[in-house]
Amino acid sequence: MAAQAHLLLSQKLARTLKWLVAGLATVATLFLLTAWIGSAIPRNSDWAQPSTGVEIMVETNSVHTALVLPLVSDAKDWRSEFPASDVDAAHLPYTHVSISWGEREVFLNTPTWSDLSPMTALRIVGVGGEGLLHIAHYVRPAPSDDLRPMRITDEQYRQLVAEIERSIGRNPERKSYPGYNAQDVFYDAPGEYSVTNTCNQWTSNTLAAAGIKTGWWTPLAGGVMKWVPSLDNTET
Repeated sequence: MAAQAHLLLSQKLARTLKWLVAGLATVATLFLLTAWIGSAIPRNSDWAQPSTGVEIMVETNSVHTALVLPLVSDAKDWRSEFPASDVDAAHLPYTHVSISWGEREVFLNTPTWSDLSPMTALRIVGVGGEGLLHIAHYVRPAPSDDLRPMRITDEQYRQLVAEIERSIGRNPERKSYPGYNAQDVFYDAPGEYSVTNTCNQWTSNTLAAAGIKTGWWTPLAGGVMKWVPSLDNTET
């Protein structure tokens, strides 16, 4: 009888596990489908690159996206918010700053995606997490397929700057945290990360606020980059 009960229990657990896996697969499929549909719906659909203006860059590592901006321009000097003295290689002649927003635990404790634990991933999907700002300093970054330049008007750049300033807040007591290398750093930032408000959504929301064409819902990096002109195509 004990053996039969054990067999029945094992079969029940197997069925439960099977349904659980099937449910997770369904949720993942629905998420990817809605992400594909949402990112294909444009905001600011009539936008086109101007012939003159400010050149910015949109950066990706295929999972995460960032905005790469001139360190100093007529519209903004980012050195006040993001001083080079906050990074180890403070002596370099920086020309650009990479700005992105994401989830605190992932940013600080998962330097590579292989370090992301299943429990952290489930927590982010289920309940979200606190926001964190990632800043990297660059010296004359070279355009590539993962670092794509795009031109926007002076007014659009001012709007972009204003949106970034609003989203990062002004906390005189914000803390900084060591980055992944000698040229980057993390800062406290407002906002709650969730499956509907991801790092990539932050990028597209920031672009959209400046009137630049981008996808409506872009939880994945590809949904952002599909709207950024590739190197051999200067028009969107």
